[in-house]
Amino acid sequence: MTAVPTPSQLARIDDEELSHLAVSWRARAGYGDRDAFGVAHALEVERRRRLRESQLHQLAPEPMAPRPWWKFWQSSPSGSGGGPMSPT
Repeated sequence: MTAVPTPSQLARIDDEELSHLAVSWRARAGYGDRDAFGVAHALEVERRRRLRESQLHQLAPEPMAPRPWWKFWQSSPSGSGGGPMSPT
């Protein structure tokens, strides 16, 4: 791999190999190999993208109670006294 890999090439690499390649290409870039900077960056971006997706799948969906669209200032539909038109 001497050129910046395409997304289809990156998709064929498993996570462990991707991490190993990113570290090795970043090391080459650190030693002054100018061509290695782009490759290392592409590998690291793909690694972060995969990590972000896996973390998003672990999150539980936040339960949202439906409320009328005109009561956007209230924190909940049954909340009282939160809006500008609250009774005194």
